[in-house]
Amino acid sequence: MFGLNQNGANLYAKVSMETGVLAANPNKLIVMLYEGAITACRSAIEHMQQRDIVNKGNKLTKAILIIENGLRASLDKKAGGEVATSLDALYGYMSMRLMQANIRNKPELVIEVIALLASLKEAWEQIEPGQAKTQSLSETLPKVSAAKPYAVENRNIASYAKV
Repeated sequence: MFGLNQNGANLYAKVSMETGVLAANPNKLIVMLYEGAITACRSAIEHMQQRDIVNKGNKLTKAILIIENGLRASLDKKAGGEVATSLDALYGYMSMRLMQANIRNKPELVIEVIALLASLKEAWEQIEPGQAKTQSLSETLPKVSAAKPYAVENRNIASYAKV
């Protein structure tokens, strides 16, 4: 009996998410990718604590795929220049840390990635849909060092992604 209700809730959530994707502007889609990666990471930590290796691996894989195939793949290195290159390095760093977390079963590595994702998500949430086109790149892009891709100095992000 409870399985049917849970299945119905899952179907409702899936339809709701799909509707949100269809109705979202490009900036909102990026925010949704961050939310998905953060949710997968949080679930992975729960599975680590429960010693559920299979589901831990599945959730970390999901987060890595979102980072690699969603966030990293959406970068426009021509328009974003150095910032897009730095974000590319940051996304690579996050994926590497999640792989290490999976192999070593270290939730602190996942927590580190969650903090980075949350910081970037917060910056994207502050962007108005047309803002990126009206400001210069130097005013809107965060300062991310390719040498230290995990250090984001400015949280005001603009259109360095293909959105």
